[in-house]
Amino acid sequence: MRILVLGNAQRAGVAEEVERWLPFLSKHAEVLAVDLRQESLLPTKPGADLALVFGGDGAILRAARQMAYNQRPVLGINLGRLGFLADIHPEELQASFAQVLEGNFRTTRHLMYECSVGLPKSREAARPIYLGLNEIVIHTVPPFHMLDLEVIVDGVTVSRFSGDGLIVSTPIGSTAHNLSAGGPILGQELSAFVVTPICPHTLTYRPLVESAEREFTIRLANMTDPAVLILDGQDSIALADQEEVTVRRAPVEFQLVKVPGRGFYQTLRDKLHWGTPPSYRPDTLTP
Repeated sequence: MRILVLGNAQRAGVAEEVERWLPFLSKHAEVLAVDLRQESLLPTKPGADLALVFGGDGAILRAARQMAYNQRPVLGINLGRLGFLADIHPEELQASFAQVLEGNFRTTRHLMYECSVGLPKSREAARPIYLGLNEIVIHTVPPFHMLDLEVIVDGVTVSRFSGDGLIVSTPIGSTAHNLSAGGPILGQELSAFVVTPICPHTLTYRPLVESAEREFTIRLANMTDPAVLILDGQDSIALADQEEVTVRRAPVEFQLVKVPGRGFYQTLRDKLHWGTPPSYRPDTLTP
């Protein structure tokens, strides 16, 4: 098996864990590259069979963008806080990697997005294209005046509202900023986007779940104060008045390796305590 070892060296303990595990990984697989700063182009020939990502979910998001249009299955080793995507504890790595070598795993495939920015009359081919996995966020910046936003789906205006901003999220990203903003949780393998307003100044606007086969355009109107486009919570791009942001399905999919016992709903219960009963005090249960 040919593997990539990726991660976030800025997070405490990542470099040390990678150094600790490299002898074991090199003994059982061919290590094509080790990149903990995500500064280099990844080798594509011969292609890797697997990417091990050390860090938190943020490291996986960066690795997905670094692999760009040459996505490889990812096994995430959690050295962060939540570990929603990177759900393997370092002490479980040896057993989990052995299962992978034996073929005792499954690979789930997940929607990624492409995002472009420009004026409405600008040629699409001339716009910069950004690839991501979680979500795009359009948000106001200090002094935090409201934005006037128009949401367009396949060329048809579906809503106009004022507020702090808007999120267009993939199913993978639905448990991140989208969830905090009141949006729904989507099954991770759905082919859909969710559009969630951030503090809309209306009582009628609600999140929208729509097919990933559609194209979503968010247009800024009457903007006197700056706004920003945030990609996967990590990269930001300043937006100007009348510019529009277009989001569509990417031609590649993110691939996540799941070993037995690591299911989506179990992760929801373990990490976010979703669908679990309240923790009543024992003395309140007695008559």
